[in-house]
Amino acid sequence: MVLKKSSLLFVVILTFCEAIAKEAGNGLSQSKGKVKSPVNVQRAHEYEPTWESLDARPLPSWYDEGKIGIFIHWGVYSVPGFGSEWFWFSWKTSKNERIVNFMDQNYPPGFTYQDFGHQFTAEFYNATKWTELFKKSGAKYVVLTSKHHEGYTLWPSKYAFSWNAMAVGAHRNLLGELAEAIRSDSDLRFGLYHSLYEWFNPLWIADLATNLTTDEFVKFKTLPELYELVNEYQPDIVWSDGEWEAPDSYWQSKEFLAWLYNESPVKDFVVTNDRWGHKTLCTHGGYYTCADRYNPGILQPHKWENCMTLDKISWGYRRNAQIEDYLTPDELIKTIAETVSCGGNMLINVGPTKEGIIVPIQEERLLQLGQWLEINGEAIYSTVPWAYQNDTLTPGVW
Repeated sequence: MVLKKSSLLFVVILTFCEAIAKEAGNGLSQSKGKVKSPVNVQRAHEYEPTWESLDARPLPSWYDEGKIGIFIHWGVYSVPGFGSEWFWFSWKTSKNERIVNFMDQNYPPGFTYQDFGHQFTAEFYNATKWTELFKKSGAKYVVLTSKHHEGYTLWPSKYAFSWNAMAVGAHRNLLGELAEAIRSDSDLRFGLYHSLYEWFNPLWIADLATNLTTDEFVKFKTLPELYELVNEYQPDIVWSDGEWEAPDSYWQSKEFLAWLYNESPVKDFVVTNDRWGHKTLCTHGGYYTCADRYNPGILQPHKWENCMTLDKISWGYRRNAQIEDYLTPDELIKTIAETVSCGGNMLINVGPTKEGIIVPIQEERLLQLGQWLEINGEAIYSTVPWAYQNDTLTPGVW
């Protein structure tokens, strides 16, 4: 289906075209096959491990100019493909009746979540094809879940022994393949999501038992993984999550960010979010996410991002998703207009299958988005909010 400028969408774009284009910068260019070049970060001083100092760091300009990103939730939870990416927690901790019944009716007694790991095969995963799709979508950056709360890593981490994609399941460096494809075959920026905590890691559970007076999990799991990811894959975005169970002092977030901004190989162009401790959300960090699917509808004083899903129910793949569970093309584009007019970026999530396929309806939505942006992208990329964000008399006009 080729999207046309319907009367509603045309009005949306005509209104938004009042946005003032920023001065042309060098933020969206890069050399093929290489990590993206530094972008407009003035480093007059070293950043101290305090929020006052860290929050003073300018946001690299490429991020605000890009506006549209693709989020990818992919992990062992893609194997059961039922409920959501919180499947393991819902089964074993929340005791969700639907999840418990699903397991009782479809899997033998004694089946464990780890047994799903062997079925995370990724035999149809083609990082080059994914990259081509993301380019056609009109997105300017990609964020992959390197590790969700289940603890399974998509790269052969030294700190996830026998619970990573090289050791169990695909027996491939899935993260590394996508990083290489994006940097070799596109101008997209490459970011990494990383969960600070893991539901059932024994070190995390032990720290919880001491009321977080110990930090063995952070010292021997969280921080080593973060340093490994940054040094090995040099992401343009470090998208943190899983912060809400503990303060930033426990996670040693300020110390990590000071290193990231001062000494890391990505110090001049990396972008970070606000999920670094249970009181940092919408308060500290590079840009704010505030909540999943955050879409305030009014102009915000700080750069923000609407991370949202094509599947209205889940971030991870669901085998039983119905057609009405997905955003329509008009719903997707309306959300973009709302978000960008209020100064936000939009991170659009897809959930691949355990085999590594982005299912046709999600692929179609991204292609439809790309067709629309090919016509109307001038009103989206490198823009700043106008004096007014929407027509207060006519609903749906932004």
